[in-house]
Formats: sequence, C-alpha cells, structure tokens
Amino acid sequence: MAMNDSPSATPTAPRPRVFTAALIVIGDEILSGRTHDKNIAQVAIWLGVQGIRLREVRVVADDTAAIVEAVNALRARNDYLFTTGGIGPTHDDITVDAVAEALGVAVEVHPEARTILEGYYATRGGLTEARLRMARMPQGSSLIPNRYSGAPGIRWNNIFLMAGVPNITAGMLDGLSGTLEGGQPLLSETVGCWVAESEIAELLRTTEKAHEGCQIGSYPFFREGKTGANFVIRSVDAALLATCTQALVAGLVAAGRDPVPGGI
Repeated sequence: MAMNDSPSATPTAPRPRVFTAALIVIGDEILSGRTHDKNIAQVAIWLGVQGIRLREVRVVADDTAAIVEAVNALRARNDYLFTTGGIGPTHDDITVDAVAEALGVAVEVHPEARTILEGYYATRGGLTEARLRMARMPQGSSLIPNRYSGAPGIRWNNIFLMAGVPNITAGMLDGLSGTLEGGQPLLSETVGCWVAESEIAELLRTTEKAHEGCQIGSYPFFREGKTGANFVIRSVDAALLATCTQALVAGLVAAGRDPVPGGI
C-alpha cells in the first residue's frame, strides 16, 4: 500500500476548556451557626450559567491570617476566586485589608466608590468615617455594581469581593453576568429510583466509565419508610448527556428497578 493510501486516524476533538472558581465565605457568624449561609448555592448556580465550575468552598473566620492563607491557596489553583462577607463599615470587616495583604498591594479609597457613597448617603445622614470604609479597596481594583445598598463590590483582576447579605450578593452577581470568560455551561439530568445506592453502585460506576465526559452523582434519601436515591448526570455535551442518561435508565430497568425521570 502506498503511503498516501494508508488510513489516517480520525482526529480527536479537543476537550472543552473547563474554567474553575473557588469561593471563600468569610464571617464568625457563619462558623458560630448564628447565620445560615445562603450564598454558596446561589454563587454555584450563577457560575454554572456562566460556564464556570465551582470547585471548592472554604469558610473562614474574621481573621486576617486565615483569609490571607485561603486567598493565596485558592487563587493559585482556580481561574476565579470569589469572597462573600466582611466588606461592610464595621471594625470586624477586614476582608479588604486581608485580601490586599495577600496580593501585596496597598489599600486605598477608590474615588469612584467614594462618589457613589456620597450620593447614596446624601439623604441618609451623610458619608461618615465608618461608611467611608466601604470605599476602601486593594489598589488597582474596579467596581462591581450594587443597586441595593450603594456600597459597590470589588474586582481585582480575577478576584471578586462581594457582600455577605444574600440579596446584595445576588445583585452583584447579576452585574457581573456575561462579563467573565467561561466554557460550556454544565448540563444535567436527574433520574430517581427507590433503591439503596449500594445495590446499584456497580451500575453507576460502569455507566459513568462508559461515557467519558459525564459524571454521575448519587444522592440517597429515606422517605415514606423506604430507601431511595436520585442520580444526577452531568455533562457539557447535550448529546452525550442524553446517551448516558438513557444507558442508566436501561440499566436500572434491566436490574428490575423502576427509574423515575426527573427524580423523586
């Protein structure tokens, strides 16, 4: 066979780039249990829509050394880093100073942030020294809009410092929508079944292994006196997701189980 007649290998399509993020939830009130964090879920969902995976979350106290260590560790291995909490007007709001220390930059009063706060507080008692603290930012920062309480969030390169109050965090995330580079959004399908996950663990393993690019998560529960589980299949490829889901459903049926599309 001539060289030009030899069969050529089918080129393999490059796997899509996966963009990742980490979240640091800051506050003694979270660790004490006085406040129940609601930001992890909404940040994770928002990131998924942007095509970015939330890979890890760390909850730290209002402690400078702890925040510095977390910032430097998590920003080193993720494309983006988000923080919530600790950017308010009180003495224990130390996130800005701690992040600046981690980055090795000074803290400065951002002129645009000061102007925003002056306008916001013009009819609310004026811009006091405490309120001015909310204009302090690591040198080189830009602003994240806040339509709820005036004080903007903070962006420094790929690090985003946001409020801890969930509705304010949501507004800041909305202001960032569509501005970050991301990959393909992560898609998912859910299949439920009244079965102990240990009984079909091998089916889950082999189904996932046979469908590279898909992940299957198992979430067991106990309801109505029975054991069941919901299986969440995830992929960035809609066709692959559908194929994997169909294979899992067929496997459950073959094992004598009754799968419930959409979950239980």
